[in-house]
Amino acid sequence: MNTIQSGLKYWTRAAMIAALYAGLTILLAPISYGMIQVRVAEMLMVLPFFTLSAVPGLFVGCLIANIFGGYGLPDIVFGSLASLVAAYLVTKIKNRYLVPLPPVIINAIVVGLILHYVLELPFFLAAAWVGLGQMLACYGLGLPLLIILEKHRQIFK
Repeated sequence: MNTIQSGLKYWTRAAMIAALYAGLTILLAPISYGMIQVRVAEMLMVLPFFTLSAVPGLFVGCLIANIFGGYGLPDIVFGSLASLVAAYLVTKIKNRYLVPLPPVIINAIVVGLILHYVLELPFFLAAAWVGLGQMLACYGLGLPLLIILEKHRQIFK
């Protein structure tokens, strides 16, 4: 595969992941935003374990989703950057059971801070609720997705 085809495949995959993340989040808006949230699209945070194109895809998808979230610039910027950092960290993890951990921890802290700032909620309460929602999405949905995708790695070639 030449460099142009390889680059096209990388960015096409990133765009598809971004669209899937944003679409799922916006479609499931009632449970995707707020202090008590289960952002189902966060299950996709396991994808950087398989392909680097998921890192920009998840960042852009989260950015688009956060534009629709109603929490303004702090969420658009810092919430999206939290996803970018978490997705990058996932690329460094080799143990599949630890793959969902970076998005759980980082989003609990960062989104907890955003909700504390924007909604004036107690930080520890907001972080705990966001962390619980992240656990449900990343471990409850993401880990089974990772296990299924491990059996079909060829799709990421």
